[in-house]
Amino acid sequence: MAKPTRWVTDTEPGHSQWYVDRFRRLAAEGADLAGEARMVDALVPPGARILDAGCGTGRVAAALAARGHTVVGVDADPTLVEAARADHPGPRFLVADLAELDLPGYGEGEPFDAAVVAGNVMAFVAPGTERDVLTRIAAHVRPDGVVVVGFGTDRGYPVVALDADAVAAGLRPEHRFATWDLRPWRDDAGFAVTVLRRPA
Repeated sequence: MAKPTRWVTDTEPGHSQWYVDRFRRLAAEGADLAGEARMVDALVPPGARILDAGCGTGRVAAALAARGHTVVGVDADPTLVEAARADHPGPRFLVADLAELDLPGYGEGEPFDAAVVAGNVMAFVAPGTERDVLTRIAAHVRPDGVVVVGFGTDRGYPVVALDADAVAAGLRPEHRFATWDLRPWRDDAGFAVTVLRRPA
């Protein structure tokens, strides 16, 4: 990796295991952990090929796979990827830096119909690599495919910066919502879910 991610530099030791334990507990309690997957599922054809960029513990990838999609999850944190592999057989999970993403090198040369970037991933990439991350993700998505990005608006990466970085990465902003369940966007919203499209 060229630069350490904010996930490494801005969190306490043991944070990754805490995160794994948290989502295992939420799943055991029956929490709804599939909201992002439901939205992405509505944007793609049946049996789509989907990239879960910044997959974390694999919950979104697993929910998409359960809906019949072929999913590849990628995260820079080996602890999270190990948990994803253990908890969610089905999707393929890989350790890789999104800023340097090159999935053909892992035998994944076929383009994706969509990519999902959930869980505040864009706020945790290495500082200054946001545009590189979007560029590398876009390079793996087929023309007319979508990239869906969600993060808190208080995380230091404003939506205007996302829009500028997306355009520079060859993506076109198409929709913005305040939640994963499609509540209308407001300028004072605490969360932003943006649908970007790679032009045909």
